[in-house]
Amino acid sequence: MIRRVLVSLLTAAALFGAAPASAQTAAVAPFDEAGERAAILAVISAMQASWNRGDYRGYMQGFRNPDVVFVSGGRIKDGWQGALDDYIRNYGPVPETRGTLTFHDMTVEFLAPDAAQLVGGYTLDRPERPMEGINTRLFRKLDGRWVIALNHVSAYEVLRP
Repeated sequence: MIRRVLVSLLTAAALFGAAPASAQTAAVAPFDEAGERAAILAVISAMQASWNRGDYRGYMQGFRNPDVVFVSGGRIKDGWQGALDDYIRNYGPVPETRGTLTFHDMTVEFLAPDAAQLVGGYTLDRPERPMEGINTRLFRKLDGRWVIALNHVSAYEVLRP
């Protein structure tokens, strides 16, 4: 009787305590920091190219839609659509008002496998009101794609002689 109970307990422990065979053989892929950094910088590069050809919607593809948080000019903008509307209204359709955007000095720090902080500079060269500044961006990897979830901009006008 004791032997039968002991065998039943051991059998139950083996059934409930053992991991499935698929979990025992599944390998966890190591975090590829260099590859993920390159993917984030590719997002930034695509955004820069989109801006410079006047494609504001393409530029906005780098941001989480609809609930990205934009902080600029001492205020929080109204999400993805609000930021797009601001860009169209404030920078216009022509190169002279839109300017040429260049991102530079990008540093990426990983906070988790699906979260990274990017800090970098930018210049917006245009005839009227050229600007420079710093972007601080929180990237999240959602559905296998890196997007900016929070964007903070600190900018100033460049004074020309």
